[in-house]
Amino acid sequence: MPTRTTRRSDPDRRDRLIDTAIDLIAEVGVAGVSHRKIAARADVPLGSMTYHFSGLDELLREAFERFAETIIRRFEARLGAASTLEEARAALVDLIHVDLAESSREQVLTYELYTLAARKPEFRRITREWMRRSRVELERHFDAATARQVDALIEGIAIHRALETEPQSREVTATAITRITG
Repeated sequence: MPTRTTRRSDPDRRDRLIDTAIDLIAEVGVAGVSHRKIAARADVPLGSMTYHFSGLDELLREAFERFAETIIRRFEARLGAASTLEEARAALVDLIHVDLAESSREQVLTYELYTLAARKPEFRRITREWMRRSRVELERHFDAATARQVDALIEGIAIHRALETEPQSREVTATAITRITG
């Protein structure tokens, strides 16, 4: 009678694959990601990919949803702690110059998501939800039109920070926020 091999228990495998996908996207971009590379990096059999995900797009979607959620939570924590207009303005400066500038990895992931969303409508849902939740937090402190302007300012400054050799100072950011929210 043939012996059966016991299946190794790995309850965190799916999460590990998602986290590995995020890391790999940050390193090589969406175009450089494949099932094979993710499985090898996560040290799982290639067949695990099709067991856990219907395809690469599902894995990418879940990876970007997880990434967006971490940024949204940071945004919610920073703005949720503010109780006055001045505290909200200061929170925005910190959000831009501390939280969102912490990691070039996060900037790369953000722009990879934006590029994917521009090409594939199913990924726009992630970016729209991210923007919606950001504006909910902004609208705790500002009217809806101002919240949209501040949201656009944050995105614009983040892009400039990623590409400029001399990033904008906190003072310039604070002045821009005060002008928009004044």
